[in-house]
Amino acid sequence: MNQPVEKAILESANNAALMVRRQAAMPRGVGQAHAVFAARADNAELWDVEGRRWLDICAGIAVENTGHCHPRVMAAAHAQLDRFTHTCFQVVAYEPYLALCERLNAIAPGATPKKSFLLNTGAEAVENAVKIARAATGRSGIIAFGGGFHGRTMFGMALTGKVAPYKVKFGPFPAEIHHAPFPHALHGISEDDSIEAIERLFKYSIEASRVAAIVVEPVQGEGGYIPAPLGFLKRLRALCDAHGILLVVDEVQTGIARCGKLFAVEHYEVEPDIITLAKGLGGGLTVAAVVGKADVMDAADPGGLGSTYAGNAPAVAAALAVLDVVQDEDLCTRAMRLGTRMRERFERMRERFPCIAEVRGLGAMTAVEFCQDGDPARPAAGIANALKDEAARRGLLLLLCGSYGNVLRVMVPLTIPDAQLEEGLDIIEQSLQAMQPE
Repeated sequence: MNQPVEKAILESANNAALMVRRQAAMPRGVGQAHAVFAARADNAELWDVEGRRWLDICAGIAVENTGHCHPRVMAAAHAQLDRFTHTCFQVVAYEPYLALCERLNAIAPGATPKKSFLLNTGAEAVENAVKIARAATGRSGIIAFGGGFHGRTMFGMALTGKVAPYKVKFGPFPAEIHHAPFPHALHGISEDDSIEAIERLFKYSIEASRVAAIVVEPVQGEGGYIPAPLGFLKRLRALCDAHGILLVVDEVQTGIARCGKLFAVEHYEVEPDIITLAKGLGGGLTVAAVVGKADVMDAADPGGLGSTYAGNAPAVAAALAVLDVVQDEDLCTRAMRLGTRMRERFERMRERFPCIAEVRGLGAMTAVEFCQDGDPARPAAGIANALKDEAARRGLLLLLCGSYGNVLRVMVPLTIPDAQLEEGLDIIEQSLQAMQPE
């Protein structure tokens, strides 16, 4: 942001005044984790309209994998802005859109030839993945998982396995969607339990021959940053193959190096039929993608796929730069190192604070689950919220998740300097200490 504009913002508003305006102008259904309004940001730091510096390890909910305003991403978007902003690819095409699809096809896991197309958001990508699955199979049923999150559109909400706040007051939802429990040993759900639950769906709810796809996150995001056990996706793959079902892997939050590989599913050595991407792909600009096996992706008729703003030209330029940065700065390796460091620190905190039930994650996608009196069966959303608030008083932005709202999710930019990572972890530990009774 240029200095005169920034100065004008700082002189004309403060966070409290903007919150008053927000409450008058916007519906209460649009949440806001922190009563803070941004003026500018750089990598893992953000400055609000009052000039206060914040350490931001929310990264726009795992969007800023390459950090706020990465110079190469910004330069690419600015260069495209000087050429044109929008033509609608379905009316007049442009080469960068094609180049991004070619690149996604080349890096997607598995040897099967791939095809891709671009959209605006993760929810839109998920909806289109379901459309393609239905077209390719001629079937209608979809199986998703409890705790999963797939967006706020009507079909996205139907797939999502969490009622509050996403589904409350919004039903009824589209039919032909079924949920199975997602494996999580801490809460007594094994891989066998999950697979057997799907088999029971085939027996009691919908015949396997009518199921088009199983939709799964390799690491549940909103559900609590819960990594799937290493064997689980292989078992889903085998189950899908046995019944002619497509495996749709939702990588909206896990993709683009967040979990230590370009696609988190690479850890599981499974080739999905369809993958959805968004968040980290655009480096802060709005772009999403559906990538899949070529024969599957070709199932929809011409005109059946598309969107007016999909593959917006500056966002496409940014996405190509993001992929360059991920490769050139080896952010997959860095994500693994960051995750290891975070979980080492949190495990040491768990020894000090019995309210920590579990530390988990994959790559830089890291979670801390809180409970009452060391009992994982007693979720402690109050502790998680108190930590968020205490850390904010110390200048650190945190975000929570989980079916009970009791999980801290840490989504540091993969470009965060080591000193700032340690600063954030120190603030979390100091906040937990400050919350202890006298």
